[in-house]
Amino acid sequence: MDIEQFYDADPRRRRSEEEQFGRDWFDGDGVRWELNWVADTGEVYIMREPVEPGAMDAVGDTWVADMPVDLVTVEILGVVTDGAALGAALDGWTAHEGAAGSLTWVRERISEVVAPTE
Repeated sequence: MDIEQFYDADPRRRRSEEEQFGRDWFDGDGVRWELNWVADTGEVYIMREPVEPGAMDAVGDTWVADMPVDLVTVEILGVVTDGAALGAALDGWTAHEGAAGSLTWVRERISEVVAPTE
């Protein structure tokens, strides 16, 4: 789903505080993802935000084009209702962020603390 569909699907998402755990997580294909936690829903999600196209004009000013919303996609990794448990599971995350295939590390850690489904 794209980012607007994600927020539209549950109104709690828009008003909730979010905690970001880095913007440079890479999957096996080298695609960059951002990792976030929505406090009110407990959802841990990754957001794929392609690099925005930019250009430089004749005087050296740069500009970045607006990213179409449908290119910013979201995947929910699970629900973690305990923020402290999430923090503990992701302890040391900054040492892993940016490495090739680092999203695998995230998925493994999140799977350890996901709330059971009923």
